[in-house]
Amino acid sequence: MEALHADDSGNTVESLAQFDIQQELADCHRKKPWASGICSKTLFKKPDLRCVLVVMESSAVMKEHHADGSISVHVLSGRLRFGVQGKEYDLSAGNLLTLAASIKHDVHALEDSAFLLTISWPSNQELLAMKHRGYGT
Repeated sequence: MEALHADDSGNTVESLAQFDIQQELADCHRKKPWASGICSKTLFKKPDLRCVLVVMESSAVMKEHHADGSISVHVLSGRLRFGVQGKEYDLSAGNLLTLAASIKHDVHALEDSAFLLTISWPSNQELLAMKHRGYGT
């Protein structure tokens, strides 16, 4: 369900989006097998915010990478090991972890797991001002 309104130019814009996470998870599971053991689905994408559902099979790994914006990882099910700057954080269903922009991290699924990744995306000006560009650098 989405609520719409008009901006100052008269263009219709979305002001609300709602998702059934259980249905989204079921959709991911119907797409098995996943080549990398990972299914990710962007639920919401705007210039300043991204919401991504990530489902990982046990032992699947997201190699070290970074996001250009601050992130939150809300574990919906399973158990994950989240590596940041030489430290490991074990997360289970109900845990929420936040991380500042541009910090390298990795994710290991200790069992079948799902999490909601939210990224506070920087403006184009902020992106251009960053010393690095591109993921994994």
